[in-house]
Amino acid sequence: MDLQLNGKRALVTGGSRGIGKAIARALAQEGADVALLARSEPALAEAAAELARETGRRVVGVRADTTRDDQVRDAVAAAAQQLGGGIDILVTAAAEPAGFAAPPKLAEITGSYFHAEMDTKVMGYLRCAREVVPGMRARGWGRIVLISGLAARQTGNTVGSMRNIAVAALTKNLADELGSVRVFVSRLLRNFEQRGWVRLERERISVVDPKALLEFAQQ
Repeated sequence: MDLQLNGKRALVTGGSRGIGKAIARALAQEGADVALLARSEPALAEAAAELARETGRRVVGVRADTTRDDQVRDAVAAAAQQLGGGIDILVTAAAEPAGFAAPPKLAEITGSYFHAEMDTKVMGYLRCAREVVPGMRARGWGRIVLISGLAARQTGNTVGSMRNIAVAALTKNLADELGSVRVFVSRLLRNFEQRGWVRLERERISVVDPKALLEFAQQ
């Protein structure tokens, strides 16, 4: 598969493990240089070294908590400096995944819990997009992929559904705002039961792999 990403510069949040790391690997295998963003410096260093060794591409780690404006701003600047130019591709996967603990019921949902969940996944995604879009707009090319979850389409986790629906709304608004300057925005869903990638397109869900995810984002 040739996605024509050779020489592109990508930033993957939540990139030191799991979903983010898998996407970062696929990007590097397609010829992109990649910055991994996460909170743990040791995990970042280990993941960056592993992916660079496997792919032969430049892979670096930048530390940030995506709930902090200043840390996101500094991390994006550091990624651009280390990769030799502005970010062309942003993949946001930095969020606490749902499904590993029983979600709180109505009486247990506190304001602090709600705001923390929304700040990490929704506002965190927005912070990252806000920092990379000016450069993408100036170059007339950019790809943004926001990782979401199937809680947007099913019940059982009130706050999980709310945060993922918010990501869908964010995606649509960014896509409408930025499409005219060739910055394309997509939302990808993670299906934990099937342990595969799923994509939402015209209300159809189909399983794809990380490289197919990147191909979809190119459309």
